[in-house]
Amino acid sequence: MVDEVILLGYWPSTFGVRTRIALEEKDIKFDYREQDLFNKSSLLLEMNPVHKKIPVLIHNGKPVCESLIQVEYIDETWPGKIPLLPSDPYQRAQAKFWGDFIDKMVPGLVRLMWGAKGEEQEAGKKEFIEMLKTVESELGDKTYFGGEAFGYVDIALIGYYCWFDAFEKYGNFSIEAQCPKIIAWAKSCIKRDSVAKSLPDSEKVTELVPELKKKMGIE
Repeated sequence: MVDEVILLGYWPSTFGVRTRIALEEKDIKFDYREQDLFNKSSLLLEMNPVHKKIPVLIHNGKPVCESLIQVEYIDETWPGKIPLLPSDPYQRAQAKFWGDFIDKMVPGLVRLMWGAKGEEQEAGKKEFIEMLKTVESELGDKTYFGGEAFGYVDIALIGYYCWFDAFEKYGNFSIEAQCPKIIAWAKSCIKRDSVAKSLPDSEKVTELVPELKKKMGIE
């Protein structure tokens, strides 16, 4: 039986990028279907009735929701390819800890980007930078978070890279000045075919922000 793999996504989504990269790393053919988050399709609502959000991975008609769960599912479903998570239980647990930590950066970014002003926006920026510095300390001098092996934690974080220019523009700061090792790591990641093919263009993402704010009623 040939696997039917469908990915419901939204092109600038930091989360949808994760699933695309994981599928590309495993060399899995998939049907990508772009979604309008302001006019959600019946398929999206049917496949993710609880959160009604992207990305949704549909494997032989069965939906898997939440991007990091999808990355783990892809790794377990197609184990013969490049492993994305360590086989050692402790290292695996550590990778999942850092994936969860990276997702906890989102509230600070929401305050930085989407509607907060003045002190609240500054607090969001400070929170994001502090958390990114913590992630950078875990990276250290390694090529990837897993050492020489690209994997789960790299996939968890790299989707944010296409938004860095927008964060800097709207937050009026330099990520490279604060976290130079993260930028060097990201530049290594985008040399991988899986990342280069999946990551949106940062300039297009930055140009999209005013339109998104207007649709969200922020500006």
